[in-house]
Amino acid sequence: MQVLVLGSGAVGTSLAYYLAKKGFKVTVVDRQDGAGLETSYGNAGQISPGYSSPWAAPGIPMKAAKWMMQRKHAPLAIRPTSSMKQYKWMIDLLLNCNEKSYAKNKARMVRVAEYSRDCLKDLRSELDLHYEERTLGTTQLLRTAKQMEAIKSDIAVLEEFKVPYEVLDQEGIIAAEPALAKTAHKLAGGLRLPNDETGDCYLYTTRLAEKAKALGVEFRFGCVVESIEVQDNKVIGVWVDGERLVADSYAVCLGSYGAEKLAPIGINIPVYPLKGYSLTIPITNSEMAPKSTILDETYKIAITRFDDRIRVGGMAEVMGYDLTLDPRRRETLEFVTNDLYPEGGDIPKAEFWTGLRPATPDGTPILGRAKYDNLFLNIGHGTLGWTMAAGSGRYVSDLIAGVTPEISTEGLDITRYKK
Repeated sequence: MQVLVLGSGAVGTSLAYYLAKKGFKVTVVDRQDGAGLETSYGNAGQISPGYSSPWAAPGIPMKAAKWMMQRKHAPLAIRPTSSMKQYKWMIDLLLNCNEKSYAKNKARMVRVAEYSRDCLKDLRSELDLHYEERTLGTTQLLRTAKQMEAIKSDIAVLEEFKVPYEVLDQEGIIAAEPALAKTAHKLAGGLRLPNDETGDCYLYTTRLAEKAKALGVEFRFGCVVESIEVQDNKVIGVWVDGERLVADSYAVCLGSYGAEKLAPIGINIPVYPLKGYSLTIPITNSEMAPKSTILDETYKIAITRFDDRIRVGGMAEVMGYDLTLDPRRRETLEFVTNDLYPEGGDIPKAEFWTGLRPATPDGTPILGRAKYDNLFLNIGHGTLGWTMAAGSGRYVSDLIAGVTPEISTEGLDITRYKK
């Protein structure tokens, strides 16, 4: 049985590997020159099931309004475009900003993320797969007493889902991240999730692609997906650079660009790009660099340790498919890095990057069959593509194989958006 996978990011490559492991003949097509060169390339580096939460949460509308008025270092920016999809997506997100929807969406996201972490551990063990990973947890840094009070609701959710956590004072922060000893006086406290992990998503993707090739997966790079051809209730081919590729089943893992390929065949998915930025900084003093990942709650910035680099990532811009590098965002990333780890890396030599995160208004990815009997979606992971990649790949591969997935399918496919 043949499967055509569209997209070779962390999500598509994970799916291709699991399909090949099940014995399928798999072809992956991607417009880039190699695997993982779009959103997977420069993400913030954290694998954070414990922080798997939808953007659509109670209180977000007020926070968003405040961020919009913030002149410098705002974690969110919205630039109106001529696309009605942008406004519909924002309205749908606002409609999810209530306690009932948040609890439902959070539960679905945690289900996928926790499963994905287990899948990732299995891959490391089975394949001797390494990607500068660290299993030292994530520490959320809180700068104000108000933030310390606010985490009580987060802690209640963590307890509900039985996620281990530690509430830290300044001494606890320094014990978890010794390089913060000189700057911990700026912090009111922290929340540490010891089970979270880190790693370079690009290394994971490229190295897993090599493992997939060894199982017979064919990667066709530099190929533009032009259109999907359907007849009756099936996909009968995908046009790629003027060539019609045919398979038994098809999987769309095109991230932010999937919606435009699916709309012509009558599948309208509520996926919209959230633009994010990162810096990759060479480490100059390993003792003054982070040990794992910290999340600065005030600026919504993550700082992650790789072997000899620091990855600093964050921000969300709702402005369509613009990939322009905004120097103001670099200023924010540099500011937060200097504020917390001023002696850790050579910031002037940092690589500045931007990418588009494919986000749904409810936060949960869209996983499963869609309208046509042999078409499957693995898309819409938002800021958690790296966190959910392995689990999503294994889950969708089970569906394609006709095998019951190891986690509940409730609320994960596109039918949750039907009125």
